[in-house]
Amino acid sequence: MFSFDLIITFDTLIYWRNQIIEDFQKLTVSLRGNLDVKTNVIVFTFKGQLDAFSEKQFKTFVTNNLKNELPFVIDLTKIDFLDSSGLGALVQTAKECKKSKLGFSVVGNSRVAQTIKLVRLGEFLNLKSSLEDSLNYLKN
Repeated sequence: MFSFDLIITFDTLIYWRNQIIEDFQKLTVSLRGNLDVKTNVIVFTFKGQLDAFSEKQFKTFVTNNLKNELPFVIDLTKIDFLDSSGLGALVQTAKECKKSKLGFSVVGNSRVAQTIKLVRLGEFLNLKSSLEDSLNYLKN
């Protein structure tokens, strides 16, 4: 069940989706998100926990902020915890991107990368070791 604070923050986030968000927005109590556009690539940055409590807001945030079908990077280097629900949200996002032929990549810290590789999703999610590697991958 959502808290009142989350609903207000979430509504505000959707209302402002056409503007670049400079500060991390509170998506849930445990997840914050931000986006930036770097040389025609959207970079979504998240910090906190990507889990069963935040995967829906994660998906909504990414989906609502995809503009002009630009390729994008999901930067998870500041994620403390990733569970199977978070992995499921990443897989759903990847499937939608592959279906619409939209370029994407995921970058994560060592803990996140290890979790993704453990379930053999590294190649499917275009997992890269750094933001620079992800940006270069999408430019080619």
